Amino acid sequence: MEPAQPEGKPAAAAAPLPVPKDVLIVEDDTIIALDFEEAIRSFGVPMVRSASSVAEALKLIDMQAPAFALLDIGLGNETSFEVADRLAALGVPFAIVTGYRSDAVFLSRFANRPLLNKPYSMEALGALLANWQALSAR
Repeated sequence: MEPAQPEGKPAAAAAPLPVPKDVLIVEDDTIIALDFEEAIRSFGVPMVRSASSVAEALKLIDMQAPAFALLDIGLGNETSFEVADRLAALGVPFAIVTGYRSDAVFLSRFANRPLLNKPYSMEALGALLANWQALSAR
């Protein structure tokens, strides 16, 4: 029988899963981007960068390709398809973040990419970050 944990003390955690060292967030809503940054850092990711437009995202990628990226498809009057294409060409794993799951163009173009629905849960985000390395083969 396992000894009971003192109240208020968490049980010993398993060894942390390897998270990406650098995550790029492409999101046009500043509040959502800030929330994502905070949430991602809470999982131990040391570098989190954000871009609110395609041009800004491509510039950040050209400066240093991220280890992993989260892409909101709808960026105001543009889409992040070009960013996704660049990341795919570089072999950078990424996931799609959207509140519009029924978008047929999105579903056909990125059917092989993981999807994180808005609003997201910390569990879903954590699972995505924990499995980021497996996504590079997609």
